[in-house]
Amino acid sequence: MKLLVLFVLLSPFHVYSGDAVEAARQWRKQHGPRILREYAELLSIPNVAGDHVNIRRNAETIAAQLAERGVQTELWELPGASPVVYGELKVPGATRTLLLYVHYDGQPADPKNWKHDPWTPTLYSRAMEDGGQVIPLPKDGQEIDPEWRLYARASGDDKVPFPCLFAALDALKHAGIALTSNLKFFFEGEEERGSTHLKDYLTKYRDRLDGDLWLFLDGPMHQSRNPQVMFGVRGVTGLEVTVYGASRSLHSGHYGNWSPVPGTLLANLLASMKDENGKILVDGFYDTVAPLEPAEKKALAAVPNYDVQMRRELGLAATEADNASYMERLLLPSLTVKGLHSGNVGKLARNVIPATATASLGVRLVKGNDPEHMVDLVEAHIRKQGYHIVREEPDHAARLKYAKLAKVTRRKGYPAARTSMNHPVAQQVAAAMRKASEDELYMIPGLGGSLPLYLFTDILNQQAIIVPCANHDNNQHAPNENIRIANIWYGIDMYASILAMP
Repeated sequence: MKLLVLFVLLSPFHVYSGDAVEAARQWRKQHGPRILREYAELLSIPNVAGDHVNIRRNAETIAAQLAERGVQTELWELPGASPVVYGELKVPGATRTLLLYVHYDGQPADPKNWKHDPWTPTLYSRAMEDGGQVIPLPKDGQEIDPEWRLYARASGDDKVPFPCLFAALDALKHAGIALTSNLKFFFEGEEERGSTHLKDYLTKYRDRLDGDLWLFLDGPMHQSRNPQVMFGVRGVTGLEVTVYGASRSLHSGHYGNWSPVPGTLLANLLASMKDENGKILVDGFYDTVAPLEPAEKKALAAVPNYDVQMRRELGLAATEADNASYMERLLLPSLTVKGLHSGNVGKLARNVIPATATASLGVRLVKGNDPEHMVDLVEAHIRKQGYHIVREEPDHAARLKYAKLAKVTRRKGYPAARTSMNHPVAQQVAAAMRKASEDELYMIPGLGGSLPLYLFTDILNQQAIIVPCANHDNNQHAPNENIRIANIWYGIDMYASILAMP
């Protein structure tokens, strides 16, 4: 009897009993106000990678919260890198190990573009665009409306897994429901900066990161608000292109109709890359796309077409490729003009021909695309349009020699990754997710956004899936980022179900 009591005291969870999802719902019903207040405290810590003081505050805060749940926790560090918060929780009798990835850093934010300071979490009674009003954070015992929204940088991308995960662990422990998997936690602080040191961390600590499946706790739910699980991500790369006119800005009256106009040159160049219907005209751009597997085709066929509702929500009369389906377009590489610059507009516009024009281009990749090869194709297209490509600012001799000059700065990138939908542990996770919501779970071959999953498949030789909980309209990377409270509640239910799945 003494041995049994000792085991119960030392083990973080008792033997299995009850229903994990119901336990999660009871816990958040009783402790919802505290969960939201503690999340607001975490969101109040600025989390831009490169802000080493505040990044460390984030890492130490999250590590402390993880350790409070009985997790053996460490901070891994490399010179010049954001710390990785690592934790292990071994479960007696468990034969399966899940590895949980979250990134605690967020995109930079310009307070001038926000309704409130990005790191002053502000609760609204509804979404701003739906007429929501500022309300105070709830007190203990107060009823919570699941349609409330909490506005702050990283509220949806990607700090929201933390309150969900911690509450799920608390709920299961309180209900005496056993975890059924060994858990390893890997929380990164540089994802929004390109995961600069992730490869080094995975290489150095490879022997600590063995397991059966990585769960990336990131990304949004389906636009219909249905839950979804994604079996891959698009890769990403890009380039910046600057074209040149005269060696200095010129008076548009004195030199207009005579001097080349960089803005026009750039507009014509960009127009040559993509037709009006959305087809990319760069030779070979679609040639290396890997075909879908039968299981992926079947899963996609089961996802309802939600495009009409999305166009209405976003104010779009039409979308690319004659309104081709959203899911279909995510399975092709994309070429996007992310930004343009040449002179000023509005009140600052001047009667000049600017000396340069610059475009920042983003390329999203699908399985089969190599990042370097895809940028090579775009460069070949630029040359085909008559441009001489340089890597540095052209000197006077180059300007006199070449009528069309383009400086191309290549961005680092990484390839897409995709896990088989037949992966046995992934199927177990999907079954657990179905128990967390009455809505149909959509099985998606790939997330539209990009994550460095390829490092986990290439370096660790392991597979990964994405299990998101954020609302699709959370304004991630943009001003007024937010999280819908109903999505936090769903995240708690979902994680509890996964952590206690058979």
